[in-house]
Amino acid sequence: MIIQYSPDGSEPQHYDAGRLRASEIQVIERTADGRWADIKDDASRGDINAMRVIAWAIKKRTEPTLRFAAFDPFEDELRVLFDAREVRAYAENFIDRYASEPEQLAKAFDELRDAAADREACEQIITDVTAPKDPAPDPAAGQQSPVSPSA
Repeated sequence: MIIQYSPDGSEPQHYDAGRLRASEIQVIERTADGRWADIKDDASRGDINAMRVIAWAIKKRTEPTLRFAAFDPFEDELRVLFDAREVRAYAENFIDRYASEPEQLAKAFDELRDAAADREACEQIITDVTAPKDPAPDPAAGQQSPVSPSA
């Protein structure tokens, strides 16, 4: 999960919540007064408080003196984006779920593109999961019949 922070008038900043130190998780849990799994789940659903505390904890890597109260973005400045691993999981789920509904599948993939942190990687993943699969190889096809010894 990537938290995108887009302060008004500035370039968006991206914080990778998929790779945190144990100490950062502990700070997040103490600050948010919750368990990491729950906070991460809340953030993935767009909860502003969860996104804020995660972005703040990661931002402290480059601004160690940043206080939580001083990091107070507007609601529309924080957004969750999916990393490549999450994009692949969603894409595979969509294939299973909407295989017989091409219009729904196309709509789901459009929404996934909008939620992906890396649109190019998302396109490649969609191409991969929608590509025809090779049928399972026939084990007997690769074997040759035994040759009888010549006399």
